This record gives sequence, C-alpha cells and structure tokens, in this order.
Amino acid sequence: MPTLTRYLFVLLVLGGLGYGAVWALGNLVEPRPHEITIRMPSDRIDQAGR
Repeated sequence: MPTLTRYLFVLLVLGGLGYGAVWALGNLVEPRPHEITIRMPSDRIDQAGR
C-alpha cells in the first residue's frame, strides 16, 4: 500500500473513531440534572444595581 493511501486510511479510521465517540456521548449518555446554588456577597449585589 503506498504511503499516501496508508496515511489517508489511518486518518479516515481515526476520524471515524472520533465521530463514533462523539455520537455515543451525545446519544447514549444521559445528563443528571441537579440544582446549583451560588452565594454572592451583598456588596457585589449593591454595585450591580447602580
């Protein structure tokens, strides 16, 4: 197999593996929703209203 053909084949295989990984993460993994609480100092809230 010539060098360029082998190189392109390797790139296609790696791209396919990457595409498959992104597809699997997007379709098979379910996110767990949870509540987030962020405490802000009162002096920062006072400055935001000005």
